[in-house]
Amino acid sequence: MLFILAPLLPVIGGILISVLKMENKARHTYYTLLLAVTDILALAAAFLGEAGSQVTLLHFSENVTLSFGMDTIGKVFLVAVIALYTAAVIYSFEYMKIEERENVFFAFTFVSMGAMIAVCEAANLATVYFAFELATLSTVPMVLHDRTKEAVAAGMKYLFYSMGGALMGLLGVFFVYTYAGDSASFVQGGFLDMAKVAGHENLLRGVILAAIIGFGTKAGMYPMHGWLPAAHPIAPAPASALLSGIIAKAGIIAVIRLVFFSVGADFIRGTFVQYTWMTLALMTVFMGSMMAFREKVTKKRLAYSTVSQISYIMTGLAFLSPDGIAGALLHVLQHAASKGTLFLAAGVFIFKLGSHHVSELKGIGKKMPITMWCFMFASLSLVGIPPFGGFTSKWFLASAAIESGVPGFGILAPVVLLISALLTAGYLFPVVIDAFFPGKGEESETAGKSAKRRNPEHEEPASLEPSALMWGPLIALSVCALLVGIFGRGIADVLAANLAQLF
Repeated sequence: MLFILAPLLPVIGGILISVLKMENKARHTYYTLLLAVTDILALAAAFLGEAGSQVTLLHFSENVTLSFGMDTIGKVFLVAVIALYTAAVIYSFEYMKIEERENVFFAFTFVSMGAMIAVCEAANLATVYFAFELATLSTVPMVLHDRTKEAVAAGMKYLFYSMGGALMGLLGVFFVYTYAGDSASFVQGGFLDMAKVAGHENLLRGVILAAIIGFGTKAGMYPMHGWLPAAHPIAPAPASALLSGIIAKAGIIAVIRLVFFSVGADFIRGTFVQYTWMTLALMTVFMGSMMAFREKVTKKRLAYSTVSQISYIMTGLAFLSPDGIAGALLHVLQHAASKGTLFLAAGVFIFKLGSHHVSELKGIGKKMPITMWCFMFASLSLVGIPPFGGFTSKWFLASAAIESGVPGFGILAPVVLLISALLTAGYLFPVVIDAFFPGKGEESETAGKSAKRRNPEHEEPASLEPSALMWGPLIALSVCALLVGIFGRGIADVLAANLAQLF
């Protein structure tokens, strides 16, 4: 029953609390209670339930059901979902004061939280697809929130890209069910009936490649990445943090479920599917980093960074090896924490200073030390500096590449990852350096101008830090990025033991 309640409660509760008339303070209290109960129910379903248990909600046909359960993969993603949604909702209590219709924003935030929990709990491809689509439909209004011409254009772009990718994914789901064995529930190593597949191998592989690209649309993988840089700068900062940190990873979950738990890694190993997948992922890693390096708008720079960083995960998965999937899952956790921190910090710049461009952030380290220290820690993790999580995940990814034996890619992948890391340092570290060490005579006037706009008759305040509702989540996520690095080896060992049958 917990498998049903965990995704259903935030959907129903979020809508009810948002439509009822009440003071904002009371509404925030109810949102907090709803968030806490949802977190407890989801964690209880994941870690206290009987291993291997499933609950079927609907039967569409003999093999096609809406079923929920929990395994190691689901637990990893669920932890990231809960951590980031909890941080973003608490942060939004303060941030959404500068936005209109905050109850509408919170309603769709909780609906999308329920959808993401359902993605994590999905026990078969049909359920993954259903929850994947719900996650898309519930997050489009978050991009459209400002209702400006630019917001509408970005929201429609997000919707069209997502629907196009979802249709390609649906094609894969249809073919996999066609060639499935007696049961289509997830199995480590896949559930295909090879007697049915015989003679149709290349057809099925071609469809699987199309499905990987389709689900990869949500993850921002080339050539279906265009929505991400358009949607993130327009959405409110907490929505951007969710879109980048975890919602985009719905595509990653779908790819993992398709490749490792439905068709099996051995079916595509050494084929055009694996090589094309690797090529597209590495192209995205390099392209995203290069575009971020050249971008001057803060949130758009972080959006291009997401394009690159999530394709690190795709690259690890494409090696079809234990180190590859361990590195990919560690990168899921550290990227959720790091990129969530960076987008929420960008929201602080907008909330307190009205600053949208990197050039406007010089010298703000003196006025916003907590925010900028969190920004720095998240940057260190994304670049891959020990002891942060990015170092641990990238170590496993590089090891997977070198040990893969895939012709050419064993050398090319580490080189691309290294170049991307250097570019990441090139577009994040200057922000930190300019904030703390702007240089003599180069102090930013942004803070002073902002203070005067808010208090025209008063002197510039000594600090421009936001309330604890905003810097508290920043600190919590920064610590999470550090913990992934410190305990990454142990996490990887646990994952390897639980996912041994994948390879």
